Amino acid sequence: MSRWLVDGWQVIIGIETHVQIKSSQKLFSRAPTSLLNDAPNTRYNAFDAALPGTLPRLNRKCLDLALRAAFALGCSVNKRSSFDRKHYFYFDQPTGYQITQHYSPFAVNGQYTSPKIGLPIRIKQIQLEQDTAKSITNARTRTALIDLNRAGAGLLEIVTEPDFRTAGQAAEYVRSLQELLRAVGVSDGNMEAGSLRCDVNVSINRPGEPPGTRTEVKNINSMKFMVAAIEYEIQRQKTILETMGPKQKVPQETRGFNSETWKTFRLRSKEDAPDYRYMPDPNLGVLVLSEQHIEAVRREMPPLPDATRLRLKQTYSSSGVTERNIDVLMNLDAVRDIAYDGVVEDTVVGAVAYFELCSQGRDPKFVMDWIIQNFLGQLFALGKPFSTEYIPVAQMGDLLDLITTKQITRPSAKLLLKHMLISPSDIPVKQLAEKMDVLSSVDEHSNSSSNDDPLRDVCIRAMDALPSEIAAIQAGNENVMNKVIGWIMRQTKGKVDVIRAKDILKQLLSR
Repeated sequence: MSRWLVDGWQVIIGIETHVQIKSSQKLFSRAPTSLLNDAPNTRYNAFDAALPGTLPRLNRKCLDLALRAAFALGCSVNKRSSFDRKHYFYFDQPTGYQITQHYSPFAVNGQYTSPKIGLPIRIKQIQLEQDTAKSITNARTRTALIDLNRAGAGLLEIVTEPDFRTAGQAAEYVRSLQELLRAVGVSDGNMEAGSLRCDVNVSINRPGEPPGTRTEVKNINSMKFMVAAIEYEIQRQKTILETMGPKQKVPQETRGFNSETWKTFRLRSKEDAPDYRYMPDPNLGVLVLSEQHIEAVRREMPPLPDATRLRLKQTYSSSGVTERNIDVLMNLDAVRDIAYDGVVEDTVVGAVAYFELCSQGRDPKFVMDWIIQNFLGQLFALGKPFSTEYIPVAQMGDLLDLITTKQITRPSAKLLLKHMLISPSDIPVKQLAEKMDVLSSVDEHSNSSSNDDPLRDVCIRAMDALPSEIAAIQAGNENVMNKVIGWIMRQTKGKVDVIRAKDILKQLLSR
């Protein structure tokens, strides 16, 4: 991998990503997975609270979603893996240990190439593990409350090799990972909601020297915080090594990130494996995956974002659809809600599917422009998130057909589209257009040179009503033409085609 230097120092970065699996139940219990708006301590059972006599039972749905992540990241799946107990005492860990897969993970040796980075990122391993409970600390009263809703939720820990050299690369990898995991239904990857958190390991060294001592910055839940933490750590370590002498080493420690000061701070000295007293979990034994099970999950894999992007490019680029257009659709699908347990909901149509369904039998470039410029633009103006439920495929198709057959002008179509977004209904689009009186009032197929053409009559009336403007146009001031067109549009309530109206005016003026 290419080397980037910062003031003569080589930066080495690795990332451990903790991803909450989008499953309806927790990893080892049948308690429902909690939501942000759930009341505290309402989504747990006896096992999650570590009551004596309770035993874990692996959730098959979590396992299948974990396999999807492994396939998406190009990992080798171990047919035999096992669970370990990682011991540490903290008040939001009811059992005093975490069930994880430190020594024998289910997936190893992956490789993922982010489209924006363009360099292969090696995935060391992916392991299943439990989430902890949530502690709510009151600094004033020096007390802490425990919410067990999150305890035992299924997590994937995705560990990369130290292949990143800049904070920008690290952030782009996490963005691509979010898109990838959402696309295959593994996780919603919402950092703000805590369903994706990152630990970054940072070290620096002079080129040609062994890697320096790494520090780990824990539980970063924002892309911009991650970039800031890495950049701060690079400068902090550089200052230590440059000012303290060649024999000085950066202390190996775990640090946190303060979002108010934008600095990292010391939490504790960095633990190694012996400090956690890992041991095989006696209640779970060996996880054995059959070839039939692995292949069944592989067959049900949704398409990966890179494959979808390539297919769209190959299919529609000849019609004028650009890569930027495709990126807009892909970004919309990357942030949409996904169902629990990897279920594909037939009633939910994503942005890519919406475009392709609307394009059947129509010009893809025309459809793309209307979706991006008008549909998305109107949603943004109304403060609404993207959803194809506002205007179903059939209604959007009918609206586009009215435009292409010149039964409605584009300005009128925009007005109709806005009405459909504000007041959704099942009324057929053409009937709604008639009700709103926005259908073209003149025959667009009439001969513009014919004296019987209604639009020609309107243009003649415009010339009579605006003699000074007509004189200015005849004198060479073409910009005044827009004022005449505006008069025509007001008289016809926007029901005529602007280009055709201009052509008729030019014919009349040339006589």
